[in-house]
Amino acid sequence: QVQLVESGGGLVQPGGSLRLSCAASGMIFSLYTMGWYRQAPGKQRELVATITRGGSTNYVDSVKGRFTISRDNAKNTVYLQMNTLKPEDTAVYYCNAEFRGFGSWGQGTQVTVSS
Repeated sequence: QVQLVESGGGLVQPGGSLRLSCAASGMIFSLYTMGWYRQAPGKQRELVATITRGGSTNYVDSVKGRFTISRDNAKNTVYLQMNTLKPEDTAVYYCNAEFRGFGSWGQGTQVTVSS
């Protein structure tokens, strides 16, 4: 059974940085495309970034140049480095693991950007 556990969220001032982690278990991590999604209050969940098993990355336009997704297959972990955070980045951030059309989700971690 796939399990994804996110960590690293919190409260940060505008312009600050956070690094989210997602530890995976119950799966062959290296085979999966991993992704980060977010959902702000009253809004739909949106894709933030993905990284394929080959290391190719994709970002939503609003975070390009500020966020970096990476993975460590030896640690079964995917990261999201978030720099120059803005109030509009406030959301619950979810980790996603996808393989052959089947996806699993973590429980989410709250990121709040506020002064």
